[in-house]
Amino acid sequence: MTLGRSGRMAGLELDTAHLAGARLVPILRRAIDQKASDVHLTVGLPPVFRIDGELIATSDRPLQPDDTVELIYGVLTQGQREEFEREWQLCVSIFLPEIGHFRVTVYYHQGNVESAIRVCPLSLRSPQELGLPAVVDRMVDKRSGLILITGPTGSGKTTTFNCLIDMINRRRRCKIITVEDPVEYVHDNRMSIIVQQQVHADTRSFSQALVHILRQDPDVIGVGEMRDLETISTAITAAETGHLVLATLHTPDAAQTVDRIVDAFPGDEQQQILTQIACCLQAIVAQQLLPRVDREGRVLATEVLISSPAVRTQIRERKTTQIRSTIEMGRAEGMHTMDRALRDLYQQGIITYDTAVSHAVNVESLNVSAESNGAGVGREPEPVSGAFR
Repeated sequence: MTLGRSGRMAGLELDTAHLAGARLVPILRRAIDQKASDVHLTVGLPPVFRIDGELIATSDRPLQPDDTVELIYGVLTQGQREEFEREWQLCVSIFLPEIGHFRVTVYYHQGNVESAIRVCPLSLRSPQELGLPAVVDRMVDKRSGLILITGPTGSGKTTTFNCLIDMINRRRRCKIITVEDPVEYVHDNRMSIIVQQQVHADTRSFSQALVHILRQDPDVIGVGEMRDLETISTAITAAETGHLVLATLHTPDAAQTVDRIVDAFPGDEQQQILTQIACCLQAIVAQQLLPRVDREGRVLATEVLISSPAVRTQIRERKTTQIRSTIEMGRAEGMHTMDRALRDLYQQGIITYDTAVSHAVNVESLNVSAESNGAGVGREPEPVSGAFR
């Protein structure tokens, strides 16, 4: 069974006629061609692209206040312009056929209209292309529980989130409902029915959407970001009641993810939430994007926690400092720490030793590799033969 798409999806199927002559469109095309992840429109500077994590100015002339207004307003509808002028800030998605989707954040800076634009290509890459660990293939086969994708801003959480949604969509007959702010990737109905709700377009808030989603017969629920107590609480309840819940969180590793969730609740509720997390948590994937040295681009480094009897006990008793050791001993189950991933990437010649050290939780864990290559902390080791240009 392959399902077609029809109707409006998350406010993205807009009348794009007003975009045809927009001055911003050629800039967005160049961003796509140069594999930029973001475009920044700032008064006094030319358009700036973020490529492989670095900000690179284009050769265009510096933008004047009138330029930024024309560029940004040219891709907004009249209603969006009015909302921005009323609220002084705006975050919307726009769709350019055959080019891509773009998350446009508009703001004022010293009275000038400026924007940061996230570039979202039309097609999703596979888990292998993204560099996700093989264990994610087992994660998406779960029928209930909580899977968390975590990491700092710009670490590719949304891409991983949508990759997992796509994997489920391609292999299961189920109903998937996501709530995002805004929608960055639009999924076709394949094996599954997919409903993507956008905050401020289809629903007023994450928490309000989740309450109503539970009444819409979902099998899988995707939460673009667990950003407040009510959203966290409802997501955990959904995971406990027979739904598979995928969500993102801004935390650097598995142990701090558990602590961040628990600390969002009042003290007298924390033991109860620890018990709930221990029962429903299936996995945590923490990630970072790091500059490569073997070729252009960035590489994904991950930490993976898979729920086990030991993990559930440590969460229930809030012995989160022991989770790292459990991950280190759980390689047979597909677990690994961030430091292990950094060490492997360094040994393969994909990242430099300095990069590994600057992103490591415990630098000593990298020293074994450094010493085996004739280098110690404080100096750059010799590159792995043939790995560096």
